[in-house]
Amino acid sequence: MRLLTDDVKIQRLALFSAIEAGNTYWARQVNEFGIAMVYEHLALGVYDATKYGAITQSISAFNADESLAAIAQSGGVFIAPEDLSWPTRVNQLAIPPLGLIVKGDLSILNNPSLAIVGTRNPTPYGVRLAGDFAAGFVDREWDIISGGAYGIDTAAHRGALVAEGRTIAVIASGIDVQYPAGNARLFDEICENGAIISEVMPGVTAMPHRFLIRNRLIAALSLSTLVVEAAFRSGSLRTARDAAELLRPVMAIPGPISSPSSEGCHRLIGERAAELVTSVADAMELISAL
Repeated sequence: MRLLTDDVKIQRLALFSAIEAGNTYWARQVNEFGIAMVYEHLALGVYDATKYGAITQSISAFNADESLAAIAQSGGVFIAPEDLSWPTRVNQLAIPPLGLIVKGDLSILNNPSLAIVGTRNPTPYGVRLAGDFAAGFVDREWDIISGGAYGIDTAAHRGALVAEGRTIAVIASGIDVQYPAGNARLFDEICENGAIISEVMPGVTAMPHRFLIRNRLIAALSLSTLVVEAAFRSGSLRTARDAAELLRPVMAIPGPISSPSSEGCHRLIGERAAELVTSVADAMELISAL
């Protein structure tokens, strides 16, 4: 096969399409040897075929024109760290993305932004507060980032849109896979002024492990993370801990002590993993102080 040694971005796309996002081993390989060498070694079959044969085969079958056409047909573009539009905050991750596929406005990826996350089964209290905090931050010229899921994610995105602000959805599937399907119209509205971001190729379906992997992107893209409502073992706590590992401010909203939907928030506050906030003013003051 022809080695694509003349275009690092295309080499990144080849690796992006062949390697599952969030893979620790390949992140270390790229960090140590660089994109070009890792790509070349995979293309030439240098890596252990019993362990990495499927990836080698994918690299061998990679067609740059077809891959770029599939991304364009889905309405997205592939961006890499070499691009000016690259969200530089994600470079601080222990496992940074090889690239990202973005649908929408590329110019907003480095804007001041707040991640709002929480349960898929919120109470009316949580829905209202997620929307209120999103609108409050939009009024202060911040963008809102969340995961596009039902519940708190949806409330945060809608709160930003109602306030005529920008919001970004980081999803666990390809950008042409509208998951959850009930949010298809919401995704269209998000793309009008904001963006949808994915770390997988078009056509890739959402899987449980991909939600945990994408959570680190939500944390990394944002200057701070707010947990509105979360169960004791909610995936939102993983986002909060990812943000804390990046030394980004983490905040949580308290709820009734009898509410299972707030147990995760109370856990973060009790473990000193998040600061308790009760208003947008509180949150802004905390972020400014840190």
